[in-house]
Amino acid sequence: MGRLKKSLTFYAKKLRSSSTEAEKYLWCVLRNKNLGIKFRRQTVIGQFIVDFVSFENKLVVEVDGGQHLKSRQDNVRDQWLIRQGFKILRFWNHDVLRNRDGVLQKIVEYLESPSLTLPTRGRE
Repeated sequence: MGRLKKSLTFYAKKLRSSSTEAEKYLWCVLRNKNLGIKFRRQTVIGQFIVDFVSFENKLVVEVDGGQHLKSRQDNVRDQWLIRQGFKILRFWNHDVLRNRDGVLQKIVEYLESPSLTLPTRGRE
């Protein structure tokens, strides 16, 4: 395992133990396949750490505070993840804390979107 990967893995573990209130709140719902899908939290993908990811659905969910406003680093990471085939849903901390149902609805809508289903061969 490369030094960068070890360093990122160590940092991801540290982030898991120091989650924000919004991340804890959302994780209560996303964990244990509560939405029928496995999510992982604070996970290394390439040279980045994402808040939540469903590898099965290539979905990254980010929960951001004010430090992420117009973040160039977030933009670079998002572009890299998109090139790898991931879709990114980004929510503000206060949205998760004040409107968890609305945030979950957006996640479920994405997961149920027709673009995630495989096309059927020979059927119109």
